[in-house]
Amino acid sequence: MEIPKRFDPVQCEDRWYGHWMRKGYFRSVPDDREPYTVVIPPPNVTGVLHMGHMLNNTIQDVLVRRARMQGKNACWVPGTDHASIATEAKVVRLLGEQGIKKSAIGREEFLKHAFAWKEKYGGVILEQLKKLGASCDWERTRFTMEPDLSEAVIDVFIDLHKKGLVYRGLRMVNWDPVALTAVSDEEVIHKEVNSKLYHVRYAIEGAKDEWITIATTRPETILGDTAVAVHPEDERYAHLKGKRVLVPLINRSIPVIFDEYVEREFGTGALKVTPAHDVNDQELGKKHELETIDILEPNGTLSAAAQLYVGEDRFIVRKKIAKQLEAEGFLVKTEDITNKVGYSERTDAVIEPRLSLQWFVKMSELAKPALDVVMDGTVKLHPQKFTNTYRHWMENVRDWCISRQLWWGQRIPAWYNENADVAVCKTEAEAIAYFTSNGLSIAGIKQDEDVMDTWFSSWLWPISVFDGFKDPENADIKYYYPTNDLVTAPEILFFWV
Repeated sequence: MEIPKRFDPVQCEDRWYGHWMRKGYFRSVPDDREPYTVVIPPPNVTGVLHMGHMLNNTIQDVLVRRARMQGKNACWVPGTDHASIATEAKVVRLLGEQGIKKSAIGREEFLKHAFAWKEKYGGVILEQLKKLGASCDWERTRFTMEPDLSEAVIDVFIDLHKKGLVYRGLRMVNWDPVALTAVSDEEVIHKEVNSKLYHVRYAIEGAKDEWITIATTRPETILGDTAVAVHPEDERYAHLKGKRVLVPLINRSIPVIFDEYVEREFGTGALKVTPAHDVNDQELGKKHELETIDILEPNGTLSAAAQLYVGEDRFIVRKKIAKQLEAEGFLVKTEDITNKVGYSERTDAVIEPRLSLQWFVKMSELAKPALDVVMDGTVKLHPQKFTNTYRHWMENVRDWCISRQLWWGQRIPAWYNENADVAVCKTEAEAIAYFTSNGLSIAGIKQDEDVMDTWFSSWLWPISVFDGFKDPENADIKYYYPTNDLVTAPEILFFWV
């Protein structure tokens, strides 16, 4: 036998991995041994392996192989996430290259293209995991959009709605004006950019040549201002109690409000309040019962409510309004600054904080037991330093926006009639029965167009891969659940763990 001069790892690895697969060494079924269960954090179906995946899955493989050597019945479940916005963006781009617009072909036809794309390209990352030598039970491979798992997502949504934990409301969201959808905090990339800080003066109503100056990086939002806020202990503005000011260019009369939220030492100590376009301003607006004026359309152009520059892009307006403010004597000065701006991970569009009617999960009730099991040591985080990070997240959790204005994903099981009454149920027939039994119109019934956030299906993964929602008493769920270890990136600890 001639020994080659150079070792060929591919030949050796393929041979032994093929042997392991043929012998079924990674296969696991319930038996009398102690179970050891790991579910793979499902990578995006659009993805390919990067160094983070390599590290993550190598650690999982070490844990699983060690458990086998300890005599345990080790089960490592693989699978992929449908990656709603990421996949849809790729399919939209692919169709665009063929001269096809998503809006022109409709939802049903678009989903055919999306599933076809998934079948053609979606298995790459799993094949790469095999090349890595991952000892997964490949017969258990799952996909978050397969029928049983999708049904589980729908059932959980309906159940949480019945319990009052899912609701529809007008709230501030991260809005992507290119993809035309809300996105999660995790899908917003904050970049440090060079910006300008505009110092703009507002005339005090009823006073002669008296002004108050604010500073903003977004002068276009001045058109949506409904108050100017100052600190109640700031003596510079004490004389303005009960006074009103005029919004530059449009002369809208708005109140001067006093609130401890304002930092006296920051800028001029005066803050413009635009409840429709800033999270903190929205809270001030609620507290002081301010008017909310939404000056932006979903695509980032100015709406009729802005009064000026209607239909023009927000960034073009920023330049134009700065020139107009200067020409009319409202611009005091401009500074060059560096600040962080949120960008959409998928489209690279600048994210716009926007009030939008969306579906939300009430998180406070769900967060408490999740926090308790970590703080009492039932669930342990390694490294331990992330326990404090986790606690901070859980103690400051906000309601979770789970609706996305996309087509690829589990469609929200909500139905509306001509009067916008809503029925949360699986089918149109159930919706008709609900409306009828409650004396409501059944005319114009249509299903909600939105789909659920990808993370909504991911957080069910450790149960749904064993069909625990479909059949809570099946042998797999009773034997393998709860799982033993979860290896995941720290930056997504909050979003799905």
